[in-house]
Amino acid sequence: MPEYTEEERQILAYLRDSVSGGERYFRAKNIAEALGLSAKQVGVRLAGLSEKSDDVDIQKWGRSRSTTWRVEPA
Repeated sequence: MPEYTEEERQILAYLRDSVSGGERYFRAKNIAEALGLSAKQVGVRLAGLSEKSDDVDIQKWGRSRSTTWRVEPA
């Protein structure tokens, strides 16, 4: 099992809860607002978690003004 930082654990918990409620698309700024982090902190960690996480599948999905992340249960 991979080692996670406290911020990564917060982000994963948020994503798991949201995905179980039916959400699939996320922006770092929205996650950051919910968790009290900066959008940059969340964006950097989402990129790392996309390779590291084994319980949710995180994909960089689209980019307009900011990156959208698609998250599904693994």
